[in-house]
Amino acid sequence: MSELKEGQAAPDFTAADQNGNTVSLNQFKGKKVVLYFYPKDDTPGCTAEACDFRDNYQGLTAKGIVVLGVSVDDEKSHQKFATKHSLPFTLIADTDKKIVEAYGVWGEKNMYGKKYMGTNRKTFLIDEEGNISHIISKVDTKNSTAQVLELLK
Repeated sequence: MSELKEGQAAPDFTAADQNGNTVSLNQFKGKKVVLYFYPKDDTPGCTAEACDFRDNYQGLTAKGIVVLGVSVDDEKSHQKFATKHSLPFTLIADTDKKIVEAYGVWGEKNMYGKKYMGTNRKTFLIDEEGNISHIISKVDTKNSTAQVLELLK
């Protein structure tokens, strides 16, 4: 699959959220969407990123922005993570890896010299028409919201 670029239509998807509800990207047409991909629930970097979005959530929603987090963890893991950290936004369970593959964020990773497949952290900003307006490849987990807002100025 070729790499997604800014200006392209964001690939639509339908999957379950942390509460077992069906969520699809199409249902957010007419709104700006922050679609952020993260490796794993309740790990230090992923928690910092989720809590940054949580702490700035009201400001984002006041600007009409929807926040969606995606990882390959299951609904139960997402629910535990969302409850533990009081996350007010939707976490999507991509257990079949269709979304991470469609967005090109599933790939080889390297930790302590050991290679494995996993989700690469990346954030896509999607405009009201469903097109990718910005892609953040170098995510600052502690300042994710600031990165998003800077691009949306």
